[in-house]
Amino acid sequence: MPLAFENFIDRLAERLKQPLPGPRAHEPLRATPLGAIKPVFQHKLPPKPGSVLILLYPEGDTVKFPLTKRPEYIGAHSGQISLPGGKAEEGETSVQTALREGQEEIGVLPSNIEVVGQLSEFFVIPSNFLVTPIVAYQKSKPLLVPDPVEVVKIIEGELGSLLKPDAVKTREILAARTYPMMAPHFLIEDEIVWGATAMMLNEMREVVRDVWS
Repeated sequence: MPLAFENFIDRLAERLKQPLPGPRAHEPLRATPLGAIKPVFQHKLPPKPGSVLILLYPEGDTVKFPLTKRPEYIGAHSGQISLPGGKAEEGETSVQTALREGQEEIGVLPSNIEVVGQLSEFFVIPSNFLVTPIVAYQKSKPLLVPDPVEVVKIIEGELGSLLKPDAVKTREILAARTYPMMAPHFLIEDEIVWGATAMMLNEMREVVRDVWS
């Protein structure tokens, strides 16, 4: 493991033990509805627990993390870019869920992964999930294998690019093929990363800013 990466992980672990920015980091990346047609979400049941995996690994002088592109389907998150993750199974901890979903969706082995900490819990309104982002690392670049059903392709984000002053873009998108939204987003490998994933990544961005050197 490169020394600079090891030092960064050590500092990141210490930062994640301190108070997190939470909603202050989430809200600037929240998409807002445009026009008269607005989505309405009414949930009668409590949020379902889930986790996502922010898996950091070195590649040359950079630090990267994998994201997945979902297939097109009828639903709120059709075709979106997401962090690997999903619904907790009965009896699982947040970490166990994140590692299992990482293995299922992108083929990373839990035995090769070290957990660093976690970000703030995040409520995904459209799907009624309460998501815990788990931050972890692997000492070298993992072999990434997309699940043939759940993942159209894997894209690799570069952590340093999130810190650039112009990292956050804004454009109009059509959510769920129905609702026009003005969406702050990150552009990663020419893919628009918006919504819940962008909001969680923006908290990661603020945390990393505190330790990056």
